[in-house]
Amino acid sequence: MKRLFVGNLPSDATEETVQALFSEYGKVRSIQLVADIFSGKCRGFGFVGMEGHEARAAIAGLDGNLYCGKPLKVKFEDPAAGRNGRRH
Repeated sequence: MKRLFVGNLPSDATEETVQALFSEYGKVRSIQLVADIFSGKCRGFGFVGMEGHEARAAIAGLDGNLYCGKPLKVKFEDPAAGRNGRRH
């Protein structure tokens, strides 16, 4: 399974809306949206797990496309980025 970074999501994005968006390209295995600790709303990014060929299709089909008026950023997760949100 591949893990995709998804950025530029609207603050009202939910697991259900992201699932619907990515399911056009294959089976979504997992979704993890990063939420604001106080408001509970999406902070604009998250991660989606899909099989390799389906993940590549989702990147090709969604990266740069407008979603709620903003261009989505969809790419493979960068394991070099630190788990605490800082680049090393």
